[in-house]
Amino acid sequence: MGKDVIVACDFDSAEKTFAFLDRFTGRKPFVKIGMELYYAEGPSIVRAVKERGHRIFLDLKLHDIPNTVKKAMAVLSGLDVDMCNLHAAGTREMMEAALEGLTRPDGSRPLLIAVTQLTSTDQARMERDLLIREPIAEVVLHYAQTARDAGLDGVVCSPMEADRVHAACGRSFLTVTPGVRFADGDRGDQRRVTTPAEAKRIGSDYIVVGRPITAAPDPVAAYERCVREFAG
Repeated sequence: MGKDVIVACDFDSAEKTFAFLDRFTGRKPFVKIGMELYYAEGPSIVRAVKERGHRIFLDLKLHDIPNTVKKAMAVLSGLDVDMCNLHAAGTREMMEAALEGLTRPDGSRPLLIAVTQLTSTDQARMERDLLIREPIAEVVLHYAQTARDAGLDGVVCSPMEADRVHAACGRSFLTVTPGVRFADGDRGDQRRVTTPAEAKRIGSDYIVVGRPITAAPDPVAAYERCVREFAG
């Protein structure tokens, strides 16, 4: 599995998204479409970005009863995205139902990954707000193993957890890691963070990078720097 950088297009309109993507006249980055953009523009934005030749990670983090998630995934499977996700906290039954809904009649489907714990969550927040007392690294690992057992392709986790996930779930089980910042950049609201080079060393398969690229004075240069440090 080749390493790649996914650019988080966290914009609130198609106009801003296209203005950003128009800067990339060479290599077309793998992009993430998340809740903000999807809720602003609907499925049409996914189709429009796909028509421009970008691979797409549709980051909607589904979490509901199994039947509802199954039906929602069946709809999303028609958008021709490359990757989508859900919350591992929805249980193995929900993940299995999602996989069933996402799989098309011909057997094809996007990659399906599960969110373990958000990178804005740390041990204190997890204990205080979620009443989960186990160490966060053990919680992430348990969620990853449950996702693997449900048949999913990988998890979203902190890059600092990627090596342990691979050790427990195998090298082919994908680790998609947000919480990546340049060494000379701002952490923002992330808590469990590292740099592109460190994420590469630890073993992340994909890194998701937003503001360090989208808010940079030269987004294309920031993207190319990220690719050099992580996938070069």
